[in-house]
Amino acid sequence: MLTFIYSIRHFFERNGFYVSSRLADKIGMRAKIIRLFFIYLSFATLGLGFALYLTLAFWLKIKDLVYSKRTSVFDL
Repeated sequence: MLTFIYSIRHFFERNGFYVSSRLADKIGMRAKIIRLFFIYLSFATLGLGFALYLTLAFWLKIKDLVYSKRTSVFDL
């Protein structure tokens, strides 16, 4: 049972969207504090924090696809 929980945790850490890390870098805070904020927001608002997290994740993914860094003009 414990290995199953660790495998789920490892899966989410490996395939995460890095929303809290990127938001923490942008604001200048620790990622742990941002993660706790989303957890507390989810409990306080009955899932609204999780919906906000997913919205930010998909928005950041689309932003990365549109604004990819190009090394030169010829990469267009």
